[in-house]
Amino acid sequence: MDSANLLKQLLMIGVGTTSLMAERLKEVTDEWVKEGKIDPKQATDFINEMTERFKSDQVNLESLIQRQIRNVMQDLGVPRQNEIDELRGRIDRLERQLRDMEDKNWR
Repeated sequence: MDSANLLKQLLMIGVGTTSLMAERLKEVTDEWVKEGKIDPKQATDFINEMTERFKSDQVNLESLIQRQIRNVMQDLGVPRQNEIDELRGRIDRLERQLRDMEDKNWR
């Protein structure tokens, strides 16, 4: 499971959803303005407020999704990148030590 790719896809879905929501809000508030239910300033304020709320909720959701992905990957035993890097470093050091020992034995 490529968590970075999954997260990118989720973010793109969020961006698309935000755009659709903003477009729909504009349509609804334009209709309300035409019907005289609200004035244009109220419509703009309403759209801005709802968009900000939605973005805030989206950020919270993205954070929750990231935590859940990390937890699932940890439960499955998938190592984190820093753990893999650490193991590569240890392997490199062991290989160097082995070569040094072999070199000493050949002398």
